[in-house]
Amino acid sequence: MTPLVALAAVAAWHAAFQLAVSTLAYPTLLEQPADRFAAAHDRHSRRILVLVVPTYAAVLGAVAWVVAAGPRTPAVLLAVALQGVVLLLTALLAAPTHGALGREGRTPALARRLRAVDAARSVTALAGLVAAVAALA
Repeated sequence: MTPLVALAAVAAWHAAFQLAVSTLAYPTLLEQPADRFAAAHDRHSRRILVLVVPTYAAVLGAVAWVVAAGPRTPAVLLAVALQGVVLLLTALLAAPTHGALGREGRTPALARRLRAVDAARSVTALAGLVAAVAALA
């Protein structure tokens, strides 16, 4: 396997993971009744880790490999940058929103913020996949 093939494969995995969160996990979480939301959020936060940790580790590993080994074409750099943007959106916006949901419970503002950040992550992950596949050409 080459670094570019690894990047494309991991980009596909990452996009699939992100779409599953967007279309399954978050809608299910946010539709919970107010009196059950705290428990549902706690369960979600624990359970999602078994997917988040290996996915983000794979993203970091593939990105590091392709940056170290090359090539460093514009398409490759775009694919790498888009993966990084998803990780930054997660660390700087999604994770703090989850923290607030855990402390304050579901509010309309927090639910809107989570959905907006998640939409940005999904679009960016899909763009990262397109860029990674284009880099193979």
